Amino acid sequence: MLEHQRLKHILSLGLPIIGGMLSQSLLNLIDAAMVGHLGEKALAGVGIGSYANFMAIALVMGLGAAVQAQVARRRGEGRADEAAAPLNAGLAIALGIALPLTLLGWWQAETIIGLLSDDPEVVAIGIRYFEWRVLAIFAVGMNFSFRGYWNGSHQSGVYMRTLVIMHAANVAISYSLIHGLFGLPNMGAPGSGLGTSLALYLGSAIYGWQTWRIAQAKGFLRRRPSALDTRVMLRLALPNSLQQFFFAAGITALFWIIGQVGTAELAIAHVLINLALFLILPGVGLGMAATTLVSQSLGEKDAVAAHRWGWEVVKVAAIGLALLGMPFWLFPQAILPLFVSDAHLIELGTWPLRLTGLGMVIDATALVLTQALLGAGASRTVMAVSLGNQWLFFLPLAYLVGPVLGHGLLAIWSLQILQRGMASAVFAVMWQRRGWTQIRL
Repeated sequence: MLEHQRLKHILSLGLPIIGGMLSQSLLNLIDAAMVGHLGEKALAGVGIGSYANFMAIALVMGLGAAVQAQVARRRGEGRADEAAAPLNAGLAIALGIALPLTLLGWWQAETIIGLLSDDPEVVAIGIRYFEWRVLAIFAVGMNFSFRGYWNGSHQSGVYMRTLVIMHAANVAISYSLIHGLFGLPNMGAPGSGLGTSLALYLGSAIYGWQTWRIAQAKGFLRRRPSALDTRVMLRLALPNSLQQFFFAAGITALFWIIGQVGTAELAIAHVLINLALFLILPGVGLGMAATTLVSQSLGEKDAVAAHRWGWEVVKVAAIGLALLGMPFWLFPQAILPLFVSDAHLIELGTWPLRLTGLGMVIDATALVLTQALLGAGASRTVMAVSLGNQWLFFLPLAYLVGPVLGHGLLAIWSLQILQRGMASAVFAVMWQRRGWTQIRL
C-alpha cells in the first residue's frame, strides 16, 4: 500500500514534469491537427520530416537525464553549492554535438528524406520541414540540459512554466506561418517546422535568464567545465543519447515500413504516434521523478529506499496511464476526426488507437524503470535492452507481417503492444535484482 506522504512526494515532484510533458505532447497533437486538414500528403511529409529530425535531436536528448542524475546526486551528498557544474558541462557538450549535426542535416536533407518515401510530393514537403527543424538542434540540447538541472534540484515547476510558454508561442507562430497571417509568408506545412525552431530558441532564452538569476551561487556559468565533469557527463549521456537515437531511428524505420504499405497508412500513423506520445510522455515524466528520487537516495547511501521509490512510482504511473488511455479505447472514432477528415483514414486508425489505449498499463513499468535505472547510472544496460527489443524483435517482425505478408497497419500495431510488454518484464527483473545499486557515478 502506497503511503499518503510518499504519494504526495511523488506527485509534488512528478506532476509539474507531467504537465510540461503533456504540454509538449499537446503541441505535437495541435501541429498534427493543423497539418492534418491540409491533406494526407502534407501529414505524411511532416511525419517523415519530424521523425528524421527526431533522430538528429536524439543525440543531445541524453543530456537531460545525465544532468538531472548528477545534480540530484550532489544534492544527496550535501554539495548543493556545486549543483550547477553538471549543467555547464551539458551546455558545452550540446554545442559541440549540435553544430556538426545541424550542418550535416541541412546539407543532406534531400538525401535523408528521399530515403523515407517514394512519393515526390511527400518528399518535397518533408525536406522543407526537416531543414527548418534541424536549425534548432542546439536549442533542444540546451532545453534538455536546463530541464535536467531544474528537475534534479526538485524545482520542476520552473521547467513546466517555461515549457508551457514555449509551446504556446509555438502554436501561435506555427499557425501564422502555415496560413500566412499578420504579413508572414504563407509556408504551408513546412511553416510548422520554422515555428517550432523559433519557439525552441525562445524557450532556451527563458531558461537561461531564469537560471542566471537564481543559480549563479551554485556555479552556473561561473567556471568552465572540468575534464572530470565532462568525462562523467559523456559517460552518462552518450549511452542514453545513443539509446534515444536508435529508438528514433526505429520509429523512422517503422514509419518507412508503414510507408511501404501505403501513403494513407503513413499519414494516419503520424497521428497515431503522436496520440501514443500523449499517453507515453506522462509515464516518462513520472519516470523522471523516479530518476531524482532514486539518484538522491543512492547519494544518501540508502539503496533500500531507492528500490522502493522505483516500484511506488510504477504503481502511480499504471493508474494514471489507465485513466488517460480509457478514452482512446472507448471513443476512438470521436478522437480521430479531430485530426483527419477522410473517412478511410479514420477507419484505418480506429483499432490501432484502441490498442494504444489498452496497452498503456503494460507500458508503465518500462517507462518508469527505464528512467529510474538511468538515475542509478545503468545507462549502458538500459540501452542494450531497449535497442535489442526494438531492433532484433519488433522491427523485423513488423516488416514481415506488414509489407511482406500484407497484414497491414493493425498487425504492426499489435506487435508494438507485445514489444512493450516484453520490455516491462525485462526491466522489472533488472530492478528486482538490484545490481544497479553498486554503480558509482
